[in-house]
Amino acid sequence: MKNILVTGGAGFIGSNFIKYILDREKDFRIVNLDKLTYAGNLRNLQSVEDNPNYKFYKGDICNKELVDYIISKEKIDTIVNFAAESHVDRSILSSNVFINTNVIGTNVLLEAAKNFKLERYLQISTDEVYGSLGANGKFSETTPLSPNSPYSASKASADLLTHAYFHTYNVPTIITRCSNNYGPYQFPEKLIPLMIINALNEKSLPVYGDGMNVRDWIYVEDHCEAIHLILTEGRSGEVYNIGASNEMPNIKIVKLILSYLRKDESLITFVKDRPGHDRRYAIDLSKIKTELGWKPKHSFEGAIHKTIDWYIENKSWWEEITSGDYQSYYRKWYIER
Repeated sequence: MKNILVTGGAGFIGSNFIKYILDREKDFRIVNLDKLTYAGNLRNLQSVEDNPNYKFYKGDICNKELVDYIISKEKIDTIVNFAAESHVDRSILSSNVFINTNVIGTNVLLEAAKNFKLERYLQISTDEVYGSLGANGKFSETTPLSPNSPYSASKASADLLTHAYFHTYNVPTIITRCSNNYGPYQFPEKLIPLMIINALNEKSLPVYGDGMNVRDWIYVEDHCEAIHLILTEGRSGEVYNIGASNEMPNIKIVKLILSYLRKDESLITFVKDRPGHDRRYAIDLSKIKTELGWKPKHSFEGAIHKTIDWYIENKSWWEEITSGDYQSYYRKWYIER
């Protein structure tokens, strides 16, 4: 039985990963540590609440005593660190919490991995640490880090700490850097769920700048499958890029959503671009394909339709979390800019 501490497991990707693992691995026991900030929601994990191989702790990864207690009590041998503040817009408004969670919290976990001599530490990172691409080329694992937002700078810092703990202390670390995710349970501050929900509610769909910022979009289940493979077969000390080779400008995504929902494009509103907005990301998948034989299974068209249908069918989930602070936050952001 492997005892895995998943941090940030009540968030979008973390909750999808926990369910993915528990559906497929009978010898994996998952201990979930999550602070339950605005983007963490235990409703994401209702289907596994009673699974004997699942246990939840509410707490902060910056709390060294709690982390050490959990690792000791639950006989943890592996950490998968999803815990992060992840929204670029929020990092522009206030960066402190990003530094605390993404840098200091990661350091606490790495110290624990070192002191308890864990078998594996997996740092879940992002392609945003590489910065912005021009019209050509793709990010490889050797692309120099050049983050352009407080969020991506905090994630790059965490990656460098992870790299250092492997080389200095021989902690068996691996770093994954993934492109933009979409799918069920994504908090509605992100592009795709925000546009789906606003369109369903006949509200304006705010699009930054000219809408031509390009991202490589991956369905969250494909990401979870890649993490699972890297966790079990990846090499310590390595970085693995994860993507879907599916580059698409934001405005095309928005129009696809409107078309599927049979809504008029007049709902689109172009708003002032955010500061330091990276123009294009694209992932080179050569390493993970060659070493581990992985490639994404889902087509974008099929998976985006599945995602839209999920939000249509789970109105109570997003209605609960799109009230109050979320709405006032976005009104402030778009009105002020």
